[in-house]
Amino acid sequence: MKAKTYRSTRNMSLAELLVDLNRTLRRWANYFRHGVSKDVCTTIDSLAWGRIANWIFRKHSRLSRQEMRRRFCLPGTWKIAHDGIEFTGAASVAVTRYRYRGAKIPTPWTPTPAAAQASG
Repeated sequence: MKAKTYRSTRNMSLAELLVDLNRTLRRWANYFRHGVSKDVCTTIDSLAWGRIANWIFRKHSRLSRQEMRRRFCLPGTWKIAHDGIEFTGAASVAVTRYRYRGAKIPTPWTPTPAAAQASG
């Protein structure tokens, strides 16, 4: 994320940056979605939002916070969007903690009925 919002990427448009960051963060979140990672994804999104906001402020040096919100955020919110592309980040991926598998996986401790042992 740091390399994607570095000063060498300021020649990109904001829409290109958002597509690239959304793709990267979605891949990362899909890899970790089976663990306990919702709080981490939210924290990563918060850090990414700050990096994007700093990238915008450095690209448009005379921009105020109100002007940044008016030009680069969805109306009434602080969600960054540009040219129809919205920053979704890692928290948009659903986290499924422990999938229920029931009795599909046998264990060595599962007792076998005595009748099945005698006939076998």
